[in-house]
Amino acid sequence: MASGLNFELSKRTHIFHLKVWVLIAMLVGLFLVFIVLVLPFCLSRKRSKRGSATLPISQIPKVSKEIKEIKVDQYSAKNYAAHDIDFLTLQDKFSDKDSDKLLSCEKAMNADNSSQYDSFTNLEKEGVACESGEKGGAGAIYNSHPVAVSSPLSGLPEFSHLGWGHWFTLRDLEVATNRFSKENVIGEGGYGVVYRGRLINGSPVAVKKILNNIGQAEKEFRVEVEAIGHVRHKNLVRLLGYCIEGTHRLLVYEYVNNGNLEQWLHGAMSHRGYLTWEARMKVLVGTAKALAYLHEAIEPKVVHRDIKSSNILIDDDFNAKLSDFGLAKLLGAGKSHITTRVMGTFGYVAPEYANSGLLNEKSDVYSFGVVLLEAITGRDPVDYGRPAPEVNLVDWLKVMVGSRRFEEVVDPTIETRPPTTALKRALLTALRCVDPDAEKRPIMSQVARMLESEEYPVLRKGGRRRRNQPGSQRENDETDRSENPILRRSDG
Repeated sequence: MASGLNFELSKRTHIFHLKVWVLIAMLVGLFLVFIVLVLPFCLSRKRSKRGSATLPISQIPKVSKEIKEIKVDQYSAKNYAAHDIDFLTLQDKFSDKDSDKLLSCEKAMNADNSSQYDSFTNLEKEGVACESGEKGGAGAIYNSHPVAVSSPLSGLPEFSHLGWGHWFTLRDLEVATNRFSKENVIGEGGYGVVYRGRLINGSPVAVKKILNNIGQAEKEFRVEVEAIGHVRHKNLVRLLGYCIEGTHRLLVYEYVNNGNLEQWLHGAMSHRGYLTWEARMKVLVGTAKALAYLHEAIEPKVVHRDIKSSNILIDDDFNAKLSDFGLAKLLGAGKSHITTRVMGTFGYVAPEYANSGLLNEKSDVYSFGVVLLEAITGRDPVDYGRPAPEVNLVDWLKVMVGSRRFEEVVDPTIETRPPTTALKRALLTALRCVDPDAEKRPIMSQVARMLESEEYPVLRKGGRRRRNQPGSQRENDETDRSENPILRRSDG
């Protein structure tokens, strides 16, 4: 058979008397040459068609390779006169589809457009700040509640490349922070430095300058913007705007000037007094509601990954403001967990995450439980200055509650001790949050309801909750409260 095939291929054809196999080889070669020549031409035509539907090259800002571009409407600065500026109200253009995209772009500096102003931002409604997240479920936990307040961006020219927030130039923020003066530093971390600043309209802001550590600045910037850039909740610190110039990445937040929970619990704010039990619970309930919103009311859900007392800011009315989303991760629909490098703060990290790198919202629940115990006791999560059995806060609390010595764990700086029922409720809620089995931990909307409820957050065997008995354990309820239910002034 092989000899027959060879014979057929060796026959000469009518085309220049070429053998069959030679003719086949020539045809294959010509086909390959045709493909090589035509393919680049087709690709160039496709690119040219795609390019014709976008902005001219001269109008496209430089875009980071790590971050996807978000298309935005171009708005001419010519609409702003030097002394007669008409501010327009624009609707938020950040759709659900856009929220899944990653942020990027670098501002194209145009001399004509920047002659009057250094920055242009998208408009925020003056005088109104809304708390969003009107999803179903535990609506009482994260429903929307419009609050009439003055916008920190009032009076500034309006322009944004993202459909939200204010686009600041580096010059804007240098002026606001006095050229990033050391005197204005209010916080430092592994990823950047936070400065106190004041905008040209007089509004105080916090400016986070992200350190440019081999692309880490880009990653940190992207994560924070992706996590909270378009969300609004009264217990989340508000991201007002951003700056992207060259290698500089900066984020501008609302300024919360009443310290953080760690400072209030561990003495840094002792000159202002000490938090009462009511103040601590108000801060913790607000934090729980913020986490419930991030975990349950938006898609994809946001896992904070660094819940700790120093990341819970406190405003003048002692409302919690959850901050620092630099380690946050997004968990899309249908995903029960993600595997990632273990990050966080020692003492607050959930055991299953520390051991395996498996992360989901229950990791935040554990960390919140540690913060709750920290607020009850006034102790650090890990304190090597204490006796060996008391070094780890969670382990020590379990022993104390198990031996019915729970009343001994209350922070001694709380002058008016909490009612026994309230203390039990807080401790049992915290212990459920730090359950070693992540599946047994409650979700954050349940935690918020537990802390606000008059019932113990545990179930009897029959499935009925144990209620407070009328008239029982009321002696503590009738003790005198300080004149200020939020803050007890320090002696002297």
